[in-house]
Amino acid sequence: MIIKSVDAKSILDSRKEKTIFISIKTDVGNFSASAPTGKSTGKYEIKTYKKSLDGDIAAIKSFKDYFSNENIENFDDLRRIEDIVDRHVGGNTLFALESAALKALAKEKFKTSQSSSKNVERKNQEKDIWRLINSDAKILPRLVGNCIGGGKHSETDGKKPDFQEFLLIPKSNSAIKSFERNKEAKKNAEIVLKKNDENFKGKKNDENAWVTSLDDKSTLEILKELKNSKEKIGLDCGVDIAASGFYKRKKYTYENPLFKREIEEQLSYVSNLVKNFDILYVEDPFDEEDFEGFAKLLKKFPSSMIVGDDLTVTNCKRLKKAIDMKSINAIIVKPNQCGSLLEVKRVCEMAKENNIKIIFSHRSGETEETILADLAFGFGADFFKCGIEGDSREKKIKRLIEIEKSL
Repeated sequence: MIIKSVDAKSILDSRKEKTIFISIKTDVGNFSASAPTGKSTGKYEIKTYKKSLDGDIAAIKSFKDYFSNENIENFDDLRRIEDIVDRHVGGNTLFALESAALKALAKEKFKTSQSSSKNVERKNQEKDIWRLINSDAKILPRLVGNCIGGGKHSETDGKKPDFQEFLLIPKSNSAIKSFERNKEAKKNAEIVLKKNDENFKGKKNDENAWVTSLDDKSTLEILKELKNSKEKIGLDCGVDIAASGFYKRKKYTYENPLFKREIEEQLSYVSNLVKNFDILYVEDPFDEEDFEGFAKLLKKFPSSMIVGDDLTVTNCKRLKKAIDMKSINAIIVKPNQCGSLLEVKRVCEMAKENNIKIIFSHRSGETEETILADLAFGFGADFFKCGIEGDSREKKIKRLIEIEKSL
């Protein structure tokens, strides 16, 4: 597959903020892809854009004719793209460009043969980007859905939980069943919130999670109630604490209620929550520099998932340090945190070699791009964190359902 030309423009994400959209012309057709944007970002993430969105758009247009001599034949040939644009664009732009290239490559590899007796099946495979990564992939990741929100993702004039996300995780590897289970549980959460939060107005945040004025413990009580409800598919519960967002001057500064916790107090507080609410999944419970704090929590709760996101930012060097210090047993993978899908591959390989569970994750500002589902399935992710409702999020889950049906 040869890229004949590239172009770029800005579009609006789910928060109505600008993000990048890239289109390419190839010898097998025209393809496009877009990148999401995060609001809660780790300081070790690669820059979203080199200097600015407009600057990256101009840079891509300046490379319009640079790719015509590069033949991309497999996933690892993305290095040819990276060799050209390296240090000229940010993570969002590189991710969108490589995503568009993979769509073209999948079309070329799995294009319909006129002589084939299975044209319909082959036609469906033309968008199966996951086959470029691992054609033998069979196990779908479990869904992780943001049910109730707080932190930076929830804009409100009043009180809100300090933790960023309160998550539901159906006990099923079926995307179809898990999708329906999470939607039903989220409806039930609305009913419970109306009873327990006098300020609840049915509003949703950046990720379509419910906005509440309750504190962290009261919100976890609601998650526990949902978990214990009698449904065919059980639920596990999780939290994304996003602790770096309220770590100031070596203290965790809570707003609801007002309280400052020392590092050891934070460990004790989170430990009690994990124990009392039977939490499976704990993401970013400490500041992004505190590998030791993560390690202490993991040592206390080896059967829970202690998840690095701001700590590891889809970066092999950060992951290696976390492995060496026994800080985590699960990692968030957000492709635009590093931009390079080759780095994503290296991170996933390192995680698997060290028994670190992999969670492919959306961002708070999303687009209708669905490639995240293919990447998660192809790289053998254990979990797929993509919200519960909302057009841009449901499209990704429905793409995972398409994959499930094709199997």
